[in-house]
Amino acid sequence: MNIFRFAGDVTHLISILVLLLKIYATKSCSGISLKTQELYALVFLARYLDLFTDFVSVYNTVMKVVFIVSSVAIVWCMRVDRVVRRSYDKDLDTFRHLFLILTSFLLALLVHEKFTFQEIFWAVSIYLEALAILPQLVLLQRSGNVDNLTGQYVLFLGAYRAFYILNWIYRYFTEQHFTRWIACVSGIVQTALYADFFYYYFISWKNNAKLQLPA
Repeated sequence: MNIFRFAGDVTHLISILVLLLKIYATKSCSGISLKTQELYALVFLARYLDLFTDFVSVYNTVMKVVFIVSSVAIVWCMRVDRVVRRSYDKDLDTFRHLFLILTSFLLALLVHEKFTFQEIFWAVSIYLEALAILPQLVLLQRSGNVDNLTGQYVLFLGAYRAFYILNWIYRYFTEQHFTRWIACVSGIVQTALYADFFYYYFISWKNNAKLQLPA
C-alpha cells in the first residue's frame, strides 16, 4: 500500500465519522441526501462481494466491513430513527437516483475488465460511486446554506477521491501491469463533480464566512 491510498482511506473514514457525528450528536440529517447514502450503501455491497471469499489482509477486510456497516447504519438511521428522519429534507432530495443505478449497471455490462458476476458488480460499484454524490450536491444547491459538518463531510469525501487519483498515478508508474483504468477514469469524473463545491468552500474559508452554494 502506498501513502496516497492510505491517505485516501483515512479521509474517507473521516468523512464517514463527520457524517455520523452530525447525525448522532445533533439528531439531525438536515442537508444530507438519503439518496446519496443509499447509493453509497449499494456501492459497498456490490464492490465487496468477495468479503468472504478472497482474503487480502486484515486491514483490507476491516476496511470493507467498516464501509459496509457504516453506510447501512446511516441509511437505517435516516429512514428508521423517528427523531433523525424528521429533519430529512425530503422535498429537496428529489434527484432520480434510480436512473444512476440503471446507467451504472448498463455501463458495467458494456465496459468491464472480465465478464464474470463479481467483476460486473465491481464495475457497477465503480461507476455508481462516481455518480453517487450528485443527489447530495443538488440538495445542497437547492438549500443554499450549508452547515459546517455537512460541508466538511463533502469536503473530506472529495479529498478521498483526489488522493485515490494520486494513488492510481503512482501505481501506473510503479506497477508493471496496471489494469484499473475503469476505476481511474471514473475517479477523475467523480473528482471533477466536486470542483464547484471545492471552489465555494475555499471562498467561504478565505472570507471566514458561512458556506453558501448558488441555487
